[in-house]
Amino acid sequence: MLTRDETERYSRQTMIVEIGKEGQEKLKKTRVFIAGAGGLGSSVAIYLTAAGIGNIRIVDHDTVELSNLNRQVLHWDRDIGNKKIVSAKGKLKRLNHNVKIDAIGERITENNISQFAANCDLIVDAMDNLPIRYLLNKVALEKNIPLFHGAVYGFEGRVMTIIPYKTACLRCVYRGVMPGDKFPVIGTTPAVIGSIQATEVIKYVLGIGELLTGRLLIYNGLDMQFTEFKTKKDPQCEHCGEKRL
Repeated sequence: MLTRDETERYSRQTMIVEIGKEGQEKLKKTRVFIAGAGGLGSSVAIYLTAAGIGNIRIVDHDTVELSNLNRQVLHWDRDIGNKKIVSAKGKLKRLNHNVKIDAIGERITENNISQFAANCDLIVDAMDNLPIRYLLNKVALEKNIPLFHGAVYGFEGRVMTIIPYKTACLRCVYRGVMPGDKFPVIGTTPAVIGSIQATEVIKYVLGIGELLTGRLLIYNGLDMQFTEFKTKKDPQCEHCGEKRL
């Protein structure tokens, strides 16, 4: 049930026919694991918190640096030197006190990722390196929960939604080398991609609209164009195909 505060807070959302109070209650019951509190993680977490996702677990081991502030909008000047999850939790709780924020300041590894994903309904990939993305992909398949992938580089970004064993997984799509620890990015790119990821999460929970499944959406901010590529499951995929057996 929604409280009086929540009913007023989300009144503009519940006016949407596809959401209503019943849909808002579904969002309230949802548990989301967001991997990363950087540029993508900031945008995803802000909009999911504002939308009333009831439980958000955000995991990141880094501290805030001055060079983060052009894009990681959960972190401000005063947060430099502090753990990102401390900064993130504080801002998110002030944004919406109704949402439970579980902030974990640990590095995601093969040994602990299953624990982070435990009891969560879905996973948001807001990371910046391929090895960790692959771990997220594997645990999503293992627990049979959807994975919402996003990536950015400069003015470009990409996003897709993965439904285990029904759509192409991350390993089906990515084969090459992704950017290293430091790469160029303008702050508006993770804002765009993170907002799309958050929208996909909301649509999935409510069972509405058409998800970015079986397709990879590419955003080019310089030309202001969106391009879509179809993706197909790879029967020989090491993560989701016959090759894994």
